[in-house]
Amino acid sequence: MYSLVLTLHSLVRWAVVIIGVIAVVRAFIGWFGGRQWQQLDDRLGLGFTSVLDINLLLGLLLYFFLSPITTGAFKDFGAAMSNGSVRFFAVEHIFIMIVAVVLAHIGRSRSKKSADDRGKFKRAAIFFGLAMLAVLLAIPWPFLASGAGRGWL
Repeated sequence: MYSLVLTLHSLVRWAVVIIGVIAVVRAFIGWFGGRQWQQLDDRLGLGFTSVLDINLLLGLLLYFFLSPITTGAFKDFGAAMSNGSVRFFAVEHIFIMIVAVVLAHIGRSRSKKSADDRGKFKRAAIFFGLAMLAVLLAIPWPFLASGAGRGWL
């Protein structure tokens, strides 16, 4: 079960990155290009928050129940904090990703409530951009120096 959920979590990460980048790019183009807000822009915001939510649920399953890294960290949190790789998954990864999910939801909500198209794009660009920055910082990329890196898939 652990391997299946971890694989799904890793695969959904790519949907988060792809949809998030597209949503951010369209938001910035719309903000600075004076475009009209379209249904696609709304759908991209919905898609971005949805895949983030799905990946958060998969991550929470791993975090609390399935991952030997985090379940081991809960047994001796002090020792876990002295190990960079364990600390990354036990504290840093989950905290930053929850912040990313919150930022994306704020961006979607505020962009929907904005009265004009420029305001919609501006709010989407700022909050989706911050959410994507957080996501990119917290992904366990293979090249991480802490030893927490995972494979590309």
